[in-house]
Amino acid sequence: GGDARDWVGPGTGSDADGITRKTRVVEEGLARHGNKAPLDKLAALGGREQAAICGAVLAARDARLPVILDGYICTAATAPLHAVDPELLAHCLIGHRSSEPGHCRLIDAFGKDPVLDFSMRLGEGTGAALALGILRGALACHNGMATFAEAGVAEA
Repeated sequence: GGDARDWVGPGTGSDADGITRKTRVVEEGLARHGNKAPLDKLAALGGREQAAICGAVLAARDARLPVILDGYICTAATAPLHAVDPELLAHCLIGHRSSEPGHCRLIDAFGKDPVLDFSMRLGEGTGAALALGILRGALACHNGMATFAEAGVAEA
């Protein structure tokens, strides 16, 4: 929801004219398809890669596999799922919060906290690559750490 200007940003290198063009395209697309159901909006406004991401996230949920959503486009591709039922993204983590204003708004709308918040704008899965190392380390600590009882720590 909201104004297209709130969702469109420079990406990896758009200047002011580029942002204006992108905003106009979003406005035109929403004028034509904004009243459709969430998945119908994805079909009308998203590319094949966004539909594939959306489908892969659903398949991962069915297979009980966690997913790291990396970047604005990837996260936006799952917005229709969140609109249908936020639980459809319960298995997803946000790899990083980019400096794109729309990405920040979307993460907030999802009610999720990113693993990283470095204001990156790099693309190419860099946020997921960094987040994965942190998550693997956290799991190793969790799975390898002794309980208080196992470690002989007295509880107060």
